[in-house]
Amino acid sequence: MGVFNGLFPVLEGKEDAARSFAEEAGGQRRDELGAHLRRSNVTRETWSLLKTPMGSFINVWFEGDIEDAFSDLATNDEDYTVWFRNSVLEVTGVDLSQPNDSAPPEVILDWKA
Repeated sequence: MGVFNGLFPVLEGKEDAARSFAEEAGGQRRDELGAHLRRSNVTRETWSLLKTPMGSFINVWFEGDIEDAFSDLATNDEDYTVWFRNSVLEVTGVDLSQPNDSAPPEVILDWKA
């Protein structure tokens, strides 16, 4: 099991849309989010909205199968996954359906009690 911790840019003026996206994913679509996360063996996931001098970002942290999680998001055509991809694209400009050849963020410290 791996750990992913990455920043996704929030397009200018889209902070409220980011909050709404998170509220819907964790609210009325919570069961669908859970199904996606279980398919990817994700045991926990958090999203944080960060405001910085360089703009706003969503910090996504999860523990699970990183490759499976992003593969499912990129290729699954169920209603929820299509909605999720479109929401990410609208809020961040990141197209999860397009392959990303860059390495995931490098974890340089992961302490657990």
